[in-house]
Amino acid sequence: MNKTSILKTGLDLLFYSGLSNAFAAPCRGIGAIFMLHHIHPGAVESGGFAPNAELEVTPEFLAKVIHFAKTSGYDLISLGDAVERLKSGNSSGRPFAVFTIDDGYRDNHEHAWPVFRQLNCPFTIFISPAITDGVCELWWRGLEALIAGTPHLSVDVGDQHFELDTHSDAQKSHAFDKLYWPVRQLPEQHQRAWIRTICSEHGINIDALCRSAAMTWDEVREIASDPLCTIGAHTINHYAVARLDPADVIAEAQQSRDRIEKEIGTRPDFFAYPYGDETSAGPRDFELIRQAGFAAAVTTRKGMMFPEHKDHLTALPRVSLNGGYQKLRYVDVLLSGTAFAIWNGFKRVKAA
Repeated sequence: MNKTSILKTGLDLLFYSGLSNAFAAPCRGIGAIFMLHHIHPGAVESGGFAPNAELEVTPEFLAKVIHFAKTSGYDLISLGDAVERLKSGNSSGRPFAVFTIDDGYRDNHEHAWPVFRQLNCPFTIFISPAITDGVCELWWRGLEALIAGTPHLSVDVGDQHFELDTHSDAQKSHAFDKLYWPVRQLPEQHQRAWIRTICSEHGINIDALCRSAAMTWDEVREIASDPLCTIGAHTINHYAVARLDPADVIAEAQQSRDRIEKEIGTRPDFFAYPYGDETSAGPRDFELIRQAGFAAAVTTRKGMMFPEHKDHLTALPRVSLNGGYQKLRYVDVLLSGTAFAIWNGFKRVKAA
């Protein structure tokens, strides 16, 4: 049984046993910040080679989650309003739900925006200007294209050599799993040079992959004109900030903010850490982003919002809407907070 199957089994156990509802009161907190990346009609659970499918959900599923949150008693509010609730301690007595999207892909404009407008739901998109410029090495997409296009891969990653058969979908998935972390753990600039070089050697245009996936600045300006939309910063180059020197973290954060303001006329108050897990952003980075002047920042650490997060506004957790879990019963369990309580050792705040 793979990791996804184990997690689904655990969520099903919590749902069908009633345990998630039974223990929701102390675990649910005061709200949730949802995280998305790609939203498009083709985002279905696949048994083939689709290693990045977890980043994709359908517009129909997004609409179902928004409707589910609303009918479950959640206030659908902006990230700014959620931060103000945390800071002031004021609450309507109802939990809140915030929807955020990372990176700024074209499907956000084409497929997600109509859903948010139809349901009158606020949302935030975190922009990395290099992605919007169409020049960011989306290495995880490049790696997928590389493996998809060859029956055998012979490659060096750092000091490791890999010989991988990639004939079948199963072999391709195995190859992606073998290479993902070695590539991700390369120094940021080295990682980008590596993927650019190996894609070029195999006839893959890494810039074209980015340009075809990303919103243009005209599209960002158009979506930003909607009062429902907040634009946030996400570094210039989508670097894992924990792997950068402090001065480079500040530069990536401030330059992304400056560039976004120049393009859309509004200065972002909010920040999202690329990748955002414990290995990609930690306490040092939370403090640096605070020093950079951001009002709040979101991670990909798993969890619900609690009043105690007012003291950790640059380390806010989120609830991932994962493409492999497009069932409302999974959302129901996650919003109960029970799974996160177990995951986090029953700590309300994990910012260390």
